[in-house]
Amino acid sequence: MEAGERGNAAVNDSRGYTASMQYELGFIGAGNMAEAIARGAVRGAVLPVTRIFAADPAMPRRGVFQQIGITTGGDATDVVTRCRVIVLAVKPQTLPKLADMLAKIDAATQTVISIMAGVKAESLEAMIGDGARVVRVMPNTPLMVQRGMSAVARGAHATAEDEAFAMRLFGACGHAIAVEESLIDAVTAVSGSGPAYVFYLAEAMREAANDLGLGEHAAVLVNQTLLGASELLCKSDEGPAELRAKVTSPGGTTEAAINHLDDNGVNEMIVQALKAARDRSVELGKHSG
Repeated sequence: MEAGERGNAAVNDSRGYTASMQYELGFIGAGNMAEAIARGAVRGAVLPVTRIFAADPAMPRRGVFQQIGITTGGDATDVVTRCRVIVLAVKPQTLPKLADMLAKIDAATQTVISIMAGVKAESLEAMIGDGARVVRVMPNTPLMVQRGMSAVARGAHATAEDEAFAMRLFGACGHAIAVEESLIDAVTAVSGSGPAYVFYLAEAMREAANDLGLGEHAAVLVNQTLLGASELLCKSDEGPAELRAKVTSPGGTTEAAINHLDDNGVNEMIVQALKAARDRSVELGKHSG
């Protein structure tokens, strides 16, 4: 047995869990997002490492979790049999392979948190069985630097306590809000995919900076500008339109750039792009059901 991987010896603690509930939190899939959530849970004192378990067939990924101090295993069934809260952190296309295992979950004592894009809570409830307690979460990749944005939506049978735990878990690596599941497709378009829009802008700004002869300075100029503007927007009592107006002097350089964007319909293109992302999320959700 490898370091950080243990057997199913019976364990009892003050909360009364035995071997089947040896861990409070378990991850099916130990990828980058699962790692970010686990690190946030430990760093934010949501749970100690001794109460977390992660399963992944890839030993390198298990090794990352072991370095954190988290017990791991290669068989996802261990998560179902040993963990009270189960986080599904795998790609949506692998879900059918998990159907038999998910059917073994005890809805009375276990909660499932899914971060799988496009997979509706009702689809998971149908796989798990009557009364399945499912919480669906749409996070984004800045979780990996403790600046994530996550939306938490309760399934039909999830309790207020289930939602509260998910809020603490994801809030520990950024910010979390509670929404109705009907809004998850919109959240996916705005914050789930949102980092890609910022990176797209950064690509274009770096290309322009290089064309303008800034060369080696292009990256730091763009990165720090985006970082500073984001922090200012978050901390200011003013909205983006007001902040933009403060930078845009009549007849000045900023106005020339903004006018060019407006003349080419960039604002409307961005609005339509997010709607296209929302529509695609709806389409993927239909296939998951």
